[in-house]
Amino acid sequence: MSVEDDGPKWVEMPSIADQSMSIIDPGEPYHDLGMRFPDAPVPRLDGDVIIHRAVLEDVTGISQIMDWVSDGDIVIIEMSDLMSRDMELQLAVGKIQDFVEDDVNGQVVRLGNTRLLLLPPTFDSARVN
Repeated sequence: MSVEDDGPKWVEMPSIADQSMSIIDPGEPYHDLGMRFPDAPVPRLDGDVIIHRAVLEDVTGISQIMDWVSDGDIVIIEMSDLMSRDMELQLAVGKIQDFVEDDVNGQVVRLGNTRLLLLPPTFDSARVN
């Protein structure tokens, strides 16, 4: 920073109402920027990757997940809400797996009991022993 700089410049985000925003203190360890700026105007360059976190409550959210994967983004899906509905869980996982692995040639990786990691074809997972 040069001598005449007054510090960082703040960008006004009209998508978030001022009354719902908490103040960010310097040195604060974590900011959920997805909550604070859900529609941030961030330019996307070639090779940039977005990691989406999604909670899949029912099968209606699958189309958005498919859009993200087809755009080349990584998706982490939390499915604990579906765990008690066995038939709907199997349908959702089957549709996601068919699309990711068969249609776009990506990978579906299980993360614990309730999460899936979806990797587009530009990424690869490795088994660690």
